[in-house]
Amino acid sequence: MFSFDAASINLTPLPSFPASDTVSSSDTEKSLLGIPKWLTQINNDISRALERGANIRQLVGARSDAIDDLLIVLFTWFELDKTDLALFATGGYGRGELSLYSDIDILLLAPDKLQTDVSSKIDRLVAMLWDIGLEPALSVRSVDDCLEAATDHTVASTLLEARLLIGNEALQSIPVDVVNKLWSQKDFYEVKINEAKVRYIRHNATEYNLEPNIKTAPGGLRDIHIVGWVTKRYFRVSKLYDLVQQGFVTEKEFDELSFAESYLWQIRHYLHELTGRNENKLLFDYQRDIAQRMGYESQPDDQPNAAVERFMRDYYRCAMQISTLSEMLINHYYETIIEPHLPDDEQPTKRPLNALFNQVGEQIAVSHHRVFSQHPEAILEMFLLMGQYGIKSIRTRTLRALKIAARGIDQTYRDNPEHQALFLENIKEQNYLFHRLRAMNRYGVLGNYIPAFAQVTGLMQYDLFHRYTVDAHTLFLIRILHRFTDARFYEDFPLVSAIFQRIERKEILVLAAMFHDIAKGRGGNHSQLGETESIEFCLAHGMSKADAHLVGWLTRYHLLMSMTAQKKDISDPEVVTIFADLVGNVTHLNHLYVLTVADMNATNPQLWNSWRATLMKQLYSQTRRILRADIDAPTNRQDMIRATRKQALTMLDNANNQHMNRDEVLRLWDELGDEYFLREIAEDILWHTEAILNHPPIGYASNADSMPLVVLREHRELALDAVQVFVYTQDQANLFAVTMAVFDQMSLDVLDARIITATRDFALDSYVLLDRSGTLLKDEDSQQELKQRLVDAFKNPTTPKLAQKRIPRQLRHFDVPTIIDFEFNEASGQHVMSLQTLDQPGLLARVGQIFLQQGIEVHAARITTLGERAEDMFYLSDQNDAPLSIDKLDTLKAALIASISVLPDSSHA
Repeated sequence: MFSFDAASINLTPLPSFPASDTVSSSDTEKSLLGIPKWLTQINNDISRALERGANIRQLVGARSDAIDDLLIVLFTWFELDKTDLALFATGGYGRGELSLYSDIDILLLAPDKLQTDVSSKIDRLVAMLWDIGLEPALSVRSVDDCLEAATDHTVASTLLEARLLIGNEALQSIPVDVVNKLWSQKDFYEVKINEAKVRYIRHNATEYNLEPNIKTAPGGLRDIHIVGWVTKRYFRVSKLYDLVQQGFVTEKEFDELSFAESYLWQIRHYLHELTGRNENKLLFDYQRDIAQRMGYESQPDDQPNAAVERFMRDYYRCAMQISTLSEMLINHYYETIIEPHLPDDEQPTKRPLNALFNQVGEQIAVSHHRVFSQHPEAILEMFLLMGQYGIKSIRTRTLRALKIAARGIDQTYRDNPEHQALFLENIKEQNYLFHRLRAMNRYGVLGNYIPAFAQVTGLMQYDLFHRYTVDAHTLFLIRILHRFTDARFYEDFPLVSAIFQRIERKEILVLAAMFHDIAKGRGGNHSQLGETESIEFCLAHGMSKADAHLVGWLTRYHLLMSMTAQKKDISDPEVVTIFADLVGNVTHLNHLYVLTVADMNATNPQLWNSWRATLMKQLYSQTRRILRADIDAPTNRQDMIRATRKQALTMLDNANNQHMNRDEVLRLWDELGDEYFLREIAEDILWHTEAILNHPPIGYASNADSMPLVVLREHRELALDAVQVFVYTQDQANLFAVTMAVFDQMSLDVLDARIITATRDFALDSYVLLDRSGTLLKDEDSQQELKQRLVDAFKNPTTPKLAQKRIPRQLRHFDVPTIIDFEFNEASGQHVMSLQTLDQPGLLARVGQIFLQQGIEVHAARITTLGERAEDMFYLSDQNDAPLSIDKLDTLKAALIASISVLPDSSHA
């Protein structure tokens, strides 16, 4: 795409070929003229040159030149030079850009239909190319064929970059002529823009994918190619630098694109070198190795993943720079080349917004080119006007002026009261806030106005949980906040939406969102550091102390609610009371709840599910009752038990439940024990009760001779992929272990487990499962299979057999230390074990097996998966319901670590 000089790179020369008439076909097949060895050697030459500091731009050109030499010799060797054919390099090869294993796109063009003898020679050439390992993407076409094929815009794109290597010079201009004949400037522009939109959607419309494709993802090499495709044919140039001389691209823009492209080429070189193929996906498998090869080294005080995170940060910054410049230059082409020639009724209308800005069509534009230099406050005023007038995009000439002006935002600019007021007004204006902040970020305004935000731009965490970089996550969080006001998303977030819409000062939440992760990557507690910076920022911008400290409090405690809901037993009133004490008042709770739900969704949408939504809603509702001093709010275990029984009785007396005998229900409830009513909700209690009483023989559900009861249903408060399973059977030591083994065998993910023993030694176990196949609730055979497997497993007292599964590819690249801690819960008389380790197939089944071997009774479990990390919690006792001794805890910990550290085989994952 850019100009470069490959002449200074010395590659091993092409071996001399004997005359074609002196070598038999068999000799050729045996020796292949020494070409495979030469291809390997030039790849080695290129890799060594890069190690010595050669410019990657020269190296991709040098390999292209070498392949030119080879193809020209082979064209002559097979006597195709004696035909009227022309050999062209097309696509990336036509641009003179070849990485180690790039596609070799070539076109054999004939003036007319091929003769039989010529076809035979071409077949021999193609066979040779495959035999030597080039795997060419070869097209053989007549001129008429070209005219037909070029109606496909992808073919047209490759023809635009056709470069004659050898052969019929009369055909040299045909590829470009064909495209110009078939495609108008406007039609070609529109089809390439639509192609880019589809490509962006395929890659989640972000530069920040965890395993990006450096060629086709947003900000990849393809974003540079599209600039060439739509502009070079109009300006009749072959290199992007020629557009600088045409005045279409500035020198600085060219330098920025050139640097970023070279960076991607270097990554691509190492991807090809590591894989031995044309690989463009920067998978976890390669990120550490490539970071090391590109000189990213760990420093003494670094965290374990610091080097690879710095490498990926630089990649993401390059990708954002490429996508931003590509979008701007493509729009500039439209505004300067296509738009002036549109019919009058398609021309954008222009109307003044004020003395400094106009609205042109659906875009905003400066009224003259000195607006930002003469009125620095206009930088922020422009974004405010965009919100007030519902404008999402900016004219290209204005963007260019904005990029220059943004570099002048310094401390003096930030300290100016007028500028501070304008920034706050931007935050208060909710209309198109995400789009405006995104543009501020992409064009340098946000990072210069809040320097700490520039530090987290492109910053990623090397894990599967944090899907986006810090800056992208922050802006996405703000976008989700706005969705809470959008009727289209009300069904997804009913309670949160209602709360957010009642909050008057929405800028409080926006500012907390902007600062909640702003101190990541510095070491130390990012929440506490962010609290300090957010308060300073708010006070400096004239906000009241109360508002500033609310922003600071939200920043500091933005993880409190999600961690409490996911990692603690929120059915325990003491847990909720402690949380309520930390929160302090309903105002704090409302703001924290909204911020937390938005934060969890913006961290990784795939990890947000209705189960977590239910936990959050439950914690919010319980806490709100306490903070509002509800006299009926349970404040201890006995209050909670009485409240649950009272609610269940009220539901029992409902007309829909009149078929159940009240006296039988009460007798059964007396047998179930206090722990059951502490951990279950009223609706589930009635479901369990009816199932038990209907379990044959009626009235003997507590008889030890009864068959185990297993019932399933869709979780009433969760999405369709959530399944409730209730098990009622005689208590036995291996119940948890065999249940986990059966779930694992059927690929069912456990979200929550409640294991309760009734007063008559019957187990009441309830589980919430996620069905990965999505068929369990629809397929009666699958339901029956699960029930039968569980019943059979309960009858078999032997140690359950674990399913052997390979660890998924992505998980193999993370080193998550196993951490096991115990804490004694005085209220329950049980030890709470927290387990943090690498998520892996069969983890819960193996944990259950260790519990069985160690004689451990499991009373409850909370299962949490955060990307590659499992963070699970278990309530434990011995088999006599007594607390575990210190020696027993040490033995259990050692056994668990020994079992978990032996990962499933991953050699063929």
